[in-house]
Amino acid sequence: MEKKIFLSEKEMPKAWYNIQADLKSPLPPPLNPATGEPITPDMLSPIFPMNLIEQEVSTQRWIDIPDEVLKRLLMWRPTPLSRAYSLERFLGTPAHIYFKNEGVSPPGSHKPNTAVPQAYYNKIFGTKRLTTETGAGQWGSALAYACNQFGLELKIYMVRVSYNQKPYRRIMMETWNGKCVPSPSSHTNAGRKFIEKDPEHPGSLGIAISEAIEDAVTSKDTKYSLGSVLNHVLMHQTVIGLEAEKQLAMAGEYPDIIIGCAGGGSNFAGLSFPFIRDKIHGKDIKIIACEPTSCPTMTRGHYLYDFGDTAQTTPLLAMCSIGHNFVPAPIHAGGLRYHGMAPLVSKLYMDGLIEARAYNQLETFAAGITFARTEGFVPAPETNHAIACVIEEAKKAKEEGKEKVILMNWSGHGIIDLPSYDAYMAGKLQDYALPDEEIEKLVKELDAFPKPGIAHSS
Repeated sequence: MEKKIFLSEKEMPKAWYNIQADLKSPLPPPLNPATGEPITPDMLSPIFPMNLIEQEVSTQRWIDIPDEVLKRLLMWRPTPLSRAYSLERFLGTPAHIYFKNEGVSPPGSHKPNTAVPQAYYNKIFGTKRLTTETGAGQWGSALAYACNQFGLELKIYMVRVSYNQKPYRRIMMETWNGKCVPSPSSHTNAGRKFIEKDPEHPGSLGIAISEAIEDAVTSKDTKYSLGSVLNHVLMHQTVIGLEAEKQLAMAGEYPDIIIGCAGGGSNFAGLSFPFIRDKIHGKDIKIIACEPTSCPTMTRGHYLYDFGDTAQTTPLLAMCSIGHNFVPAPIHAGGLRYHGMAPLVSKLYMDGLIEARAYNQLETFAAGITFARTEGFVPAPETNHAIACVIEEAKKAKEEGKEKVILMNWSGHGIIDLPSYDAYMAGKLQDYALPDEEIEKLVKELDAFPKPGIAHSS
């Protein structure tokens, strides 16, 4: 009875998988908000280095991972694939539950899978300094770690409510020489405008992105780095699914159901995209993205063109969105509070290749505690959304009497998120579902924008 399945270091993927090569139809292009016309790569050059822009627009199926990136990834990769025997016994399910443990990285999540290559490509391009945003702090921690590896300076704008909730994330970033400030901040014009309206503004990822982009374009030798949503970011994460394919094959298994939490979409994409390629070519797999009811971009949002940030400095992106002016409720899954879903994940959802479910905060924490008390590891609040779905599907397998194989991305540990567990166990947390009228108000502001024009087929 093998608990963990390991790959040797030699078996780590040597190339990233680019799902754009296998899409049924091309991804709707980013648009220039001033003209409504597709943007050209040079329009992104003030924000990103050209080597990453080339990856962003590439339709090449496989892109080689540079040796200097592989060297850093080997600090923790390949990650183990574990069979959740104790959780299976607790649930009394015939399902085989596997989880890919991305919490073994130095920052404790999947995020350095893209932070390391982004820091590397910026370094060889000549960038001296990066700016970024972070919600729960997982991304900020990962990029601080990566920038420290390659000798880059880093300024992080952290959503204020998470900055206050998660002080140890800030300390982790500063340990790796990152400079972290709460957003909205007094350091940018965008931040100052929000502080003037509300000195205690809780912040949002959209606002933090606006600040980080403004900082990047107004500072010397500086570029901006994003931890999710963009095509190249999702592609870097596919090392997760590519490893999981090999590990499941070693166990003589293939997944019936694949599950991941989804905020911007990176960890979900990282696990699922290699398997979605199989689904595109005929495999029968259920693939589920799990989001919070307080930020239901796929389950209750609209598929439209929207800005990636609140100050409207990004191109227009075709994505499932609840509107760039969305200000999230202060739930503890800070990494899932983004107003839009990655364009690639959104398109796959609209094409009917994946499904989405939304979960309430209390249900997800109950699921996380069940996991911790059976499998031992304390999950991040974001990861708890995937666990809630796993438990739901495992119970369904029990009812149906079917021996299904369930694969989940365990996207990060929750050791630095223990105050949120304390709040849950003390009865201080409550559920919150974003009202329909609020969503309709937010998306109505986008009526003037072009429409992607894809009908939902699932």
